[in-house]
Amino acid sequence: MTAPPIRTFKDLLVWQKAMDLSVEVYHLTKNYPSHERYGLTAETRKTSRSVPYNIAEGHKRGSTAEYIRFLGIAAGSAGELETQLLLAGRLGYLKEGTAEGVLALHAEVERMLDALIRSLKAKISAEH
Repeated sequence: MTAPPIRTFKDLLVWQKAMDLSVEVYHLTKNYPSHERYGLTAETRKTSRSVPYNIAEGHKRGSTAEYIRFLGIAAGSAGELETQLLLAGRLGYLKEGTAEGVLALHAEVERMLDALIRSLKAKISAEH
């Protein structure tokens, strides 16, 4: 059985999972203290949006090299997001057991991004 063709960025499983991650981050950050509304809450939400945004933008670019560059930006945002979630945990903003699902989804998105980047780099190498 072959996978369906990728026509748009919305067909990419990594984009779909990154969108799920962003939605989960929004739900999680609803419980942050009100004094963090314009601080860690806003930053964490913005960073979570950056992951699927950059996957989509890279997919729409005209070259594989540009696509890889934007996937790298998405991966960087994923690292930033993990740090923000870990900080929230250290600050006591996350109730026991609330972050595990988000962190597991985050790890899955990171693995998928890394695999896609490796695959595209191999494609470029094979063309040269």
